[in-house]
Amino acid sequence: MVFVTVGSQKFPFDRLLIKVDSLVKSGVITQETVMQTGASSYRPSHCRYQAFYDKEALAQLMDQCDILITHGGVGTMIEAVRKGKKIIAVPRLARYKEHVDDHQLQVMKEFHAMHLVYACPDVEKLPWALNRVKGHVYGVYPSNTVSFVASVDQFLRSLGKEGR
Repeated sequence: MVFVTVGSQKFPFDRLLIKVDSLVKSGVITQETVMQTGASSYRPSHCRYQAFYDKEALAQLMDQCDILITHGGVGTMIEAVRKGKKIIAVPRLARYKEHVDDHQLQVMKEFHAMHLVYACPDVEKLPWALNRVKGHVYGVYPSNTVSFVASVDQFLRSLGKEGR
């Protein structure tokens, strides 16, 4: 399954939804495709969709998908990377009024450089990205959760020693 998510921003991301829907219609995407359309006004006619999914349904769709096509939101990308998903990131861009600035483009480029996502800054390149992602070698997200927790634990233990 291909899962498309545009996040929960108040801005539409019709550009991505229209492109993916047209790729399903033309047979470029042959897998079942499910979309989370957010605040977008476009209603897909070739994909199952819902504006927003609750946390559990969103997690289930991400678990089930083979390929995730997502906006350049950090939270979504990190969650998908942790789940080992093949990710194509298409950033929201300010010039299309999809966001207030182009930070998603910058974030996407950084994640691509770390081999965590496959960057697709132009929706017209999405068919090419879909072919490339199949053989793309993804990196592993360098989570610092364990070292962070250890640091906090060490700090808290040091406070306990000072109070004696």
